Amino acid sequence: MKVAILSESPADEAALRELVAGVLGGSVHFTAPGLRARGWPQVGQLVPAVIKHLHFNTDTDALVVVVDSDDSTVHAPEHDAPGYFHPQCRICQLRATFRQTVKKLPPVRGREHMLRGIGVAVPAIEGWYLCGLEDSVTEKAWVDGQARGRLPYTRAELKLRVYGTDRPTLPHEVHRAVAAASRHRHDTRRLEYDFPGFASLAADLRAWPKAK
Repeated sequence: MKVAILSESPADEAALRELVAGVLGGSVHFTAPGLRARGWPQVGQLVPAVIKHLHFNTDTDALVVVVDSDDSTVHAPEHDAPGYFHPQCRICQLRATFRQTVKKLPPVRGREHMLRGIGVAVPAIEGWYLCGLEDSVTEKAWVDGQARGRLPYTRAELKLRVYGTDRPTLPHEVHRAVAAASRHRHDTRRLEYDFPGFASLAADLRAWPKAK
């Protein structure tokens, strides 16, 4: 199974390799997505071009896209109803972009379409990195805080807790991100429970044909 990852930073991509490999098991080979993005909305804007590049120019089987939710609407179970689309939900947006792009592409090299894996970290991927270490950091805590109008923490605070500084160097950021993700590589159940945005990604990955 050949998989490309598109995310908001090289550190996120390195951590996601650990998590994706942990969910898939088997043999996974990670390929370059062809284009790099930094932050939302650039990731969302690049998804069609990345899909087309991978489809026509590589033998990559699947594309994983993960972004932070920031202050956007958090994906909810009702969003999964057939035909439902929430314009402020990033999972809904990315799924729609993926669906609209792949349906226009002809089969190539015996492959009908690119497999999809989409996750959104609430409110930022540093929340995933703190999972299991700080019980107060969960997707539900953030959603409840949004509803009350009083957030339990800020994205900047999460970054400070993970990296120990508000200005980490890229090597330090990568080291901390990979170390955090590695804790979940062999058992993602806690991460899936505390962060449904990761559970959505894991469900996509498990729906793929068995890695080979």
